[in-house]
Amino acid sequence: MNKKVVNFTVNGEPHEVLVETNTLLLHVLRDELGLTGTKYSCGTGQCGSCTVLVNGEPILSCIFLAVAAEGADIVTIEGLSAPDGTLESVQEAFLDFGAIQCGFCTPGLVLMAKDLLNKNPNPSETEIREHIKGNLCRCTGYVSIVRAIKSCSK
Repeated sequence: MNKKVVNFTVNGEPHEVLVETNTLLLHVLRDELGLTGTKYSCGTGQCGSCTVLVNGEPILSCIFLAVAAEGADIVTIEGLSAPDGTLESVQEAFLDFGAIQCGFCTPGLVLMAKDLLNKNPNPSETEIREHIKGNLCRCTGYVSIVRAIKSCSK
């Protein structure tokens, strides 16, 4: 087995991990670092449940090699809330607007919403729907999700 040491920052904390070169970032986050908010669902990059931010850009961690994260700054759903547990505004909006049902897709959707709002603080409904179109939700029908994201607009 070919292994490599990878250094990166996750949610503001530096980490050094020894991984096989074919290890996916998703497995490092969940299994090595215990950050289980990032969900494993399709395993093929089709559903968005595993979305995390790498250097400020959303990536699908189920198809992203951990070795490719060398030197990266990674944010998972756990990294959005404050150290005291106070939720970030998008997380709070998802609760307030009933945009969470089973919750499996929620971490990826929240991170995609955060990404959109960082790039476009006042997106239209069409822009919101376009930005989250790669995140599948089987429970909500997206109406509440779009309303929650729109409520965070400036």
